[in-house]
Amino acid sequence: MAGRINDEDVKAVRDAVPIDAVVSEYLQLRGAGGGNLKGLCPFHDEKSPSFQVSPSKGLFHCFGCQEGGDTITFVMKVDHLSFSEAVERLAAQAGITLRYEEGGYNPAHQRGERIRLVEAHKIAAEWYAEQLAVSPEAETGRVFLAGRGFDQAAAVHFGVGYSPQGWDHLTRFLRGKGFTDKELILSGLSQEGRRGPIDRFRGRLMWPIRDIGGDVVGFGARKLYEADNGPKYLNTPDTAIYKKSQVLYGIDLAKKDIAKVSRAVVVEGYTDVMACHLAGVTTAIATCGTAFGGDHIKILRRLLMDNGSARVIFTFDGDAAGQKAALRAFEDDQKFAAETYIAIAPDGMDPCELRLAKGDEAVADLVEPRTPLFEFALRQIVVRYDLDTPGGRAAALDEAAPIVARIKNSGAQHEVAVQLAGMLGILDTQFVVKRVAQLARWARDRGGKGPAPARGPQQPYDAAPRPMAGGPALNLRNPVYATERELLKLALQRPELVSPAFDAYGVDEFTAAPYAAVRQAVMEAGGAEYGVQDAQDYLVRVRDAAPDDSVRAMVTELAVEAIMRRTVDENYAGEQLVTVRRRAVERRIRDIQSQMTRLSAGGDPAQLAAVQNELWVLQQYDQALREHGAAAL
Repeated sequence: MAGRINDEDVKAVRDAVPIDAVVSEYLQLRGAGGGNLKGLCPFHDEKSPSFQVSPSKGLFHCFGCQEGGDTITFVMKVDHLSFSEAVERLAAQAGITLRYEEGGYNPAHQRGERIRLVEAHKIAAEWYAEQLAVSPEAETGRVFLAGRGFDQAAAVHFGVGYSPQGWDHLTRFLRGKGFTDKELILSGLSQEGRRGPIDRFRGRLMWPIRDIGGDVVGFGARKLYEADNGPKYLNTPDTAIYKKSQVLYGIDLAKKDIAKVSRAVVVEGYTDVMACHLAGVTTAIATCGTAFGGDHIKILRRLLMDNGSARVIFTFDGDAAGQKAALRAFEDDQKFAAETYIAIAPDGMDPCELRLAKGDEAVADLVEPRTPLFEFALRQIVVRYDLDTPGGRAAALDEAAPIVARIKNSGAQHEVAVQLAGMLGILDTQFVVKRVAQLARWARDRGGKGPAPARGPQQPYDAAPRPMAGGPALNLRNPVYATERELLKLALQRPELVSPAFDAYGVDEFTAAPYAAVRQAVMEAGGAEYGVQDAQDYLVRVRDAAPDDSVRAMVTELAVEAIMRRTVDENYAGEQLVTVRRRAVERRIRDIQSQMTRLSAGGDPAQLAAVQNELWVLQQYDQALREHGAAAL
């Protein structure tokens, strides 16, 4: 196993790679106020952004699913990496050489599995690209690309390569780079042969498939020779780093423009993506040998931010298969807040063929929104019926009305129902509108009222008790809990405003068990005073001191959640310090008064006198806090 990464190097990685730069590789971020950023959470399905990033603190937190942590935690969770693998990936991005406290300097066999598989794919992609550029055998591939309008510069831009026809050229090359046979099989680059591993891809054009972070995780391979008995396109099998239902070809190139212009163009193949990008449509992406589905939608929604003005345009061949694909896409239409459209080129050409026949402008014109996807789906249904007969119109309505009823926006639903009446030739428009509304109501009744609206980060005080993992429910409308929460947020976010007074507060001054646990973690991390010296490392130390994941999540949440005052200064911090302290004093006064009642009924006079003295001191302290505020702490 790999040795433990040096703590100083881990801290250097955290400091060197801004969390907002890392997160924005996976989702679109927008301003959330107070220096924070927000976006759609990558860890659960949501419609309004409750995922927040604090660049100044190096932390993220989702107020919907409660996931949170620092840059390393985010990479671990989003890409399913171990701690060391995440640190190694971020270190590579930052150009930081890691030191290991056991086992010496980072030998190849010590690297995490995912890192090794990604590294093998990176080297393979470079080797394939070199073969296409210089190998005489690859002339067949170069001719294929040229015949579709792609020169060498285009091949280089998209990383297109060539796999030689021999049995084990790549396998032997990667062995020479230190990869084991087991790693080659696990990566999907090789497969078991009669006498050991052989190349999975042979005699094919190779398109590297990258994840949204830009790492090569698989390949799409196109047949070139008649003697090849395999399928026209052969993809990497599902591996630890590649799931075809969870990747989109071209997403690494398109993601920034998709987020920038709030538009995505979904095409059907690798050459279509190339044609679109070269024609200036830089938001084009494609699935990798599978239908467009729910996991692909999640990727796009995070980039589009569910902006109602966003556009998703599907381009499909005009043949029966393309129409069928369009109808499958419509099944997931309502998972988008974006408007969805379909574009079918004249004569059924795909974007690659269209570019060859009519040039770049024709491709750019093709993907301008034309026909709403719901309208296309309805027309595909309506065209199958004889609308000249009452029975045909009724049957068409029976099949089409449930589709319109699935439209969640009631205004759009009504408008489409009116359009459907026109398409069917039914003069009684209100009959169709009522039919659609009735089906929609039945669907709602069967499915219940749906989930309650997500609590946004601007409203942290829920009306109902809030369950906490590993602890009791927190009713955040309770003013005691609200003030304790606010003081802890100040201690984590603005330690200079509450230090050194905060560090004298006991754990028992926080009545909510989760808050008491956070107070203990702050104490073990060196107190708020340490936070004044090194704010970012302070938060890391507090999270590390948390006894379990639930407390760690609470620390992250409190470090990211907005403080409930527009102007946060010493006066506001003093109010929270005084309020928490006074409530603690009042609780102790009540305890002593109860004890005095018991002692007065026949207890030790000396003990009674001591208790009376403590009561007097506490009452004087409480009066001083009332009169002088934070100055009396």
